[in-house]
Amino acid sequence: MELANIYFYPVKSTTGHELRSAEVEPWGLAGDRRYLVVDEAGEPLTAREFPVMLSCVARPDGGTITLTAPGAAPLRVTPTAARVMAGVWGTPVEVTDCGDDAAAWLTALIGRPARLAWLDDPTRRPVDPAYGRADDRVSLADAYPLLLTTTASLEQLNTWVAATAAELGEPEPRPLSMRRFRPSVVVSGSEPFAEDAWKRVRIGEVEFRGVKLCDRCVLTTVDPDTWTKGKEPIRTLARHRRWDGKTWFGLNLIPDGTGTIRQGDRVTVL
Repeated sequence: MELANIYFYPVKSTTGHELRSAEVEPWGLAGDRRYLVVDEAGEPLTAREFPVMLSCVARPDGGTITLTAPGAAPLRVTPTAARVMAGVWGTPVEVTDCGDDAAAWLTALIGRPARLAWLDDPTRRPVDPAYGRADDRVSLADAYPLLLTTTASLEQLNTWVAATAAELGEPEPRPLSMRRFRPSVVVSGSEPFAEDAWKRVRIGEVEFRGVKLCDRCVLTTVDPDTWTKGKEPIRTLARHRRWDGKTWFGLNLIPDGTGTIRQGDRVTVL
């Protein structure tokens, strides 16, 4: 098996970028989801509710990022010294506010009051102790440092999606893109859903724990190119990959070391 793709997402719930290589840090890929869009109360605003956020592109720019979106002037973000509290899945996290210019830019894009926050210290947020160790940390990703998916599982899912459409008399659907699932790493050369059983994985020079399968939400139903919502893949996952009241696709990883991973790296189940 080999590492087919690497993705990172500078601002949570905005467009991701494909990389040829990435540095693995204890809390995730370097630069991944260190920024978060929040409302006036510090609660996250995400593409689940505001799909237009997927039109936002955040590019690393020295020690900060520059935001772009259709019809908007580029904005280089300048974090302030103001510390605020943000809620990430019910857990309060101290973050740094990124100023009024970023707030105005995002408010115009989303259509409701919004501010941008930066996790200046990624050691601040622990992983859920039910699945991680006491010293495990995560950035502003939903719950875990990295998400692994496989090309074989997506191919199987697309076969199921096409069968569901045919059964219901619907037009043949376009295959779903892996980008809908917002993985960190994509592995090729496995059997479909073999990752369900992976407990330890080495990618290149870095080892990871497979700590929990990923339960999927409505964000996967948003087309990353058109920002429109549909029924898939949740409709079909619910027929084939539903248990414990949730639908499942992908494996959450926690690094057991640091180092560089590269497209084409060998992937070994330990």
